[in-house]
Amino acid sequence: MRAEIIAIGAELLGAQRTDTNSLYLAGELADLGIPLQRKAVLPDDVRELAACLAAACRRAEVVICTGGLGPTEDDRTVAAAARALRLPLVLDPRAERRLRLRVHRRGRRLYAADLRQTLRLQPARWLANRVGSALGQWCPTARGCLILLPGPPGELQPMFAAQVRPRLRRLAPPAALASRVLSVTGLPESEVDRRAAPLYRRVANPSTTILAVATPHVELHFRARATTRQRAQVLADTLARRVERRLGKAVFSREGHSLAEVVGAALAARGQTVAVAESCTGGALAAALTDEPGSSLFFRGGVVCYSNDLKVTLAGVEPSALAAQGAVSAVIARQLARGARQRLGADWGVGITGIAGPGGARRHKPVGTVFIGLCGPASPARARRYRFFGERGMIRRGAVQAALNLLRQHLD
Repeated sequence: MRAEIIAIGAELLGAQRTDTNSLYLAGELADLGIPLQRKAVLPDDVRELAACLAAACRRAEVVICTGGLGPTEDDRTVAAAARALRLPLVLDPRAERRLRLRVHRRGRRLYAADLRQTLRLQPARWLANRVGSALGQWCPTARGCLILLPGPPGELQPMFAAQVRPRLRRLAPPAALASRVLSVTGLPESEVDRRAAPLYRRVANPSTTILAVATPHVELHFRARATTRQRAQVLADTLARRVERRLGKAVFSREGHSLAEVVGAALAARGQTVAVAESCTGGALAAALTDEPGSSLFFRGGVVCYSNDLKVTLAGVEPSALAAQGAVSAVIARQLARGARQRLGADWGVGITGIAGPGGARRHKPVGTVFIGLCGPASPARARRYRFFGERGMIRRGAVQAALNLLRQHLD
């Protein structure tokens, strides 16, 4: 079985509202082992809705619509469904009695527009609404079923849980979905795909998706389908392991963890700590580390030394090195890392200095040039040069991710 979701409402096409119903329904369908093949968001237009519904019902066994079941002029889902499926609408006396009783109990007047909510697709069955006035509908189609649900999440979710999920479970063949996520850093998206594609192209199950994440890093999502969740997980994990061997140490997580979380866990497991001295990242590395719960176990502290004089007084950078090499250099990155480790009493020290832009470029040091230093308990301080691209925020995020990855590699 395959499913499609259609979220209805002009407000969902603006910038002020998020379509949370589709997210909820996608998770529920995954738990039922019903693959979601398409989602759409449409305005309250009968012609557009009818065309979309007709096409969806031809493609998918399960089509779920959310919204547009209320009493107002822009609630047009039922009319659109009738046009799409070429079905008559009937006024349901039982639904009308229920609505009249509900309105009476609330001490208000029943308007003619309220009766829109008693119109039912002729072959459909009502889905009771324990919270609001708009009833849902379950209507058979040539391929499967069309399910109409109200838009408010507080009405949709209990209706789906109590009445839709049990019916779908009985209809759907025994199936389960499982996934595995590999998180990769230090490689561009195109290089990740170049290495992974020869493996994942050979199989249709699991399906593979590659995403560039803003942190920045790259994620590979493997989604498998099988008769049981355990079997589906085996399929997803088997392909993930093959791809991981191809990508090597660029993979930093198999569970969707952040790089800061991975580094923090590695430090805590070793009983070690880290301190940082930052210039161009302005404390973003310290913030990433302390965002993790339990960071007091592994993070000693940090120094933000933007100006050269504070690099000297707070991080122990040598004035002669600043004069000879400039603040953006490997020498200064090493001294920042060493100073952070020694002055803050940590096992590891990390130093970052660079040009985040948009100004500040120098000869042989364009915007995006960053040096990251590392000083550990068993080796002298070292530094690596990086070049990041994009606007200021992207450069700073790239520097933080690279610093975390450099520390992770040496911890490994």
